[in-house]
Amino acid sequence: MTQAGDNNMSKQNEPSAKPQTATQPVVMQVSRAGEQSSNQDLAGGVKGKLRRIMLRPNDSTAKTLLVTFMLCLGCSLLVSAAAVLLRPTQAANAMLDRQRNIVQVAGLLEEGGDVQSAFKNVKSRIVNLDTGEFTDEFNGSDFDQTLAARDPALSTALSKDEDIAGIGRRSRFAEVYLIGSGDNFDKIVLPVHGLGLWSTLYGFVSLQSDLTTIAGLKFYQHAETPGLGGEVDNPVWQGKWSGKLAFDAAGDVAIEVVKGVVDPAGARAAWQVDGLAGATLTSRGVSNLLQFWLDDQGFGTFIENLKQREAS
Repeated sequence: MTQAGDNNMSKQNEPSAKPQTATQPVVMQVSRAGEQSSNQDLAGGVKGKLRRIMLRPNDSTAKTLLVTFMLCLGCSLLVSAAAVLLRPTQAANAMLDRQRNIVQVAGLLEEGGDVQSAFKNVKSRIVNLDTGEFTDEFNGSDFDQTLAARDPALSTALSKDEDIAGIGRRSRFAEVYLIGSGDNFDKIVLPVHGLGLWSTLYGFVSLQSDLTTIAGLKFYQHAETPGLGGEVDNPVWQGKWSGKLAFDAAGDVAIEVVKGVVDPAGARAAWQVDGLAGATLTSRGVSNLLQFWLDDQGFGTFIENLKQREAS
């Protein structure tokens, strides 16, 4: 009994073979390792799935959809990159085209002539249409009349009776172009736009220094029917505007596009231009937009101020 008790006491006093230790740090390390393993498995799983899809026959639906998606993604990236890289060139080309239209409507560009050389005789100014006076509030190169017309702070909403041009809102400011040197000008070019049959026509009208005689009319953007309303681009029809009168003796806007052909012997012939065959609504739209922009809602106050300034 004594020997057995001693053995039992000895066993109780022996240190434990497997002492308890803190396991939480080990769990955290295992968790991180598990996360990395999970991410690797996920990446490998995606690649594996793509690889398995690409190994399928060419007529496989999954492979067809995957290839289509990859092509669309690649094309989208190419188009986006091209748009960003070509944006400065596009802006320069748009500016050059605008300058070309301005010097053409003013009669400054000879056949084969250089646009930028001809444009050196053109001076850009911003006009406040409400007051009819020049303003330095905007820089011409940074001002966009179309965008300004969409901004309630820079534009005026037109009532149905006022909006004979069908433009909805009118910018309170506009960029005009003086042809000549210094404060004197030989011609002035005004931007105009208004509703035709299928689209809004954007163009320029130029006036001689008397601010009554039309030097030219040219549209540079529209979507009218080719061969009908699209004849506004016809140089022959454009040439009929030179020498016509915009205002009558009372100072009212009198220019109009008639239906058919102008009677040269008619009393109103000086204020009339031949209509576009088969394009009555486009012809009427041209008359309406000129009536709007040359009257008090448009450049009327500005033109009157210039006339008084020239007379003084």
